[in-house]
Amino acid sequence: MDGVRMHRLGKRLIDLSREVTTSAGGAELTPAEIAVIEDVLKHPGSAVSEIKVRTGFAQSHVSDSVARLRERGLIETPPDTADRRRTRVRLSEPARQAVLARAERSADEVIAHVVEDHVRAERVTALLDELAELLL
Repeated sequence: MDGVRMHRLGKRLIDLSREVTTSAGGAELTPAEIAVIEDVLKHPGSAVSEIKVRTGFAQSHVSDSVARLRERGLIETPPDTADRRRTRVRLSEPARQAVLARAERSADEVIAHVVEDHVRAERVTALLDELAELLL
C-alpha cells in the first residue's frame, strides 16, 4: 500500500469513526467543538492557550468554542487556583459520561450502511478488528 492510499484510508476511517461517535441522539457539534472536547478529554484542566497549541486553532476560535460549549453545559471553566485570572477547562460530568458512552458504540451499523452487503460488512469489521490488534 502506498502512502497516499494509506492516508486516504486513514481519513475515511476517521470520518466513519466520527459518524459513530458524534451522531444520533445529540446536538450537532462543529469540527472545532469536537476538537476542543477531544483535547479536554485527554487533558482535563487545561487553559485555553494550551488547547490552542494542541489543536492548532487560533486562540479566539478556541475561546469561542469553549464559550459555546460552556453555554450548552458540556464543559466547565472554573478559575485556576494558582492564578485566579485564568480559567481551566474540563468536561462536565454529564458530557464526560456521554463521550464515554459514545466511544463504546459499535461501528457495525455505520459500516453496514457504507458497505451495504451484509457479508462484506462483517468481513470489513473483522479486518478492522484484526488491524487494530496488529497496530494498536
